[in-house]
Amino acid sequence: MNVIIIEDEKPAARRLSRMLAELGIEVQQMLHSVEESINWFQNNAHPDLIFLDIQLSDGLSFEIFEEVTVKSAIIFTTAYDEYALKAFKLNSIDYLLKPIDEDELKVAVDKFKEHQPLQSNIQVNIDDIRKLLINPVDRKYKKRFTIKVGQHLKIINTEDIECFYSENKATYIHTNSNRNYLIDNSLEYWQEELDPEQFFRVNRTFIVHINTIKDIVSYTNSRLQLKLYSYDEAEIIVSRERVKEFKNWID
Repeated sequence: MNVIIIEDEKPAARRLSRMLAELGIEVQQMLHSVEESINWFQNNAHPDLIFLDIQLSDGLSFEIFEEVTVKSAIIFTTAYDEYALKAFKLNSIDYLLKPIDEDELKVAVDKFKEHQPLQSNIQVNIDDIRKLLINPVDRKYKKRFTIKVGQHLKIINTEDIECFYSENKATYIHTNSNRNYLIDNSLEYWQEELDPEQFFRVNRTFIVHINTIKDIVSYTNSRLQLKLYSYDEAEIIVSRERVKEFKNWID
């Protein structure tokens, strides 16, 4: 199997190469930028499999495919869990969330060996993902809310929000000043509009702000309980399936 790694962080690339070596896979080449990758693909036979970081030092890795028709299977690597993984899941594309876990790497490699994708399908999938993928550096997230309070309009900045929560099919924001305000749309809607570095959906009912977590306590069934600075109307529990992602988010 011919394998290359495209990753701008050289220590991360070397670590991945060592992990692949332990699985009996030798990495043919490590590339570190869009420009370097384009030049390499134009002058070398394409590998069987590419481990491809999304965000490279000189741009999104998708820019490579504007210049070169890559005839290889791809496993994406990314540190961005909120905006990128949705795109991958919709397109049934393999991805590994950084820092890469050894067991998850083995599963991805075994899956590739068992079901090598048709090369004719690869470019279509990349095009679809690119339409859904938004560079988090350029993305404009929701910065403030305008709430009607009686005859007045109140402006609430997102940094003043402790959490979003749903109750009786309605959605509310809870502020640092210990006030609740009814807002339009669902948690699913606001999850896509909020900066994923600042906000995290811990379960079906709550989205919390990173700066408002006062304490994190171990809870039953491998879950976590969050204590916020002012909100205390209900328990906020990180669901078991989200605990690992939550720990990566706060790290």
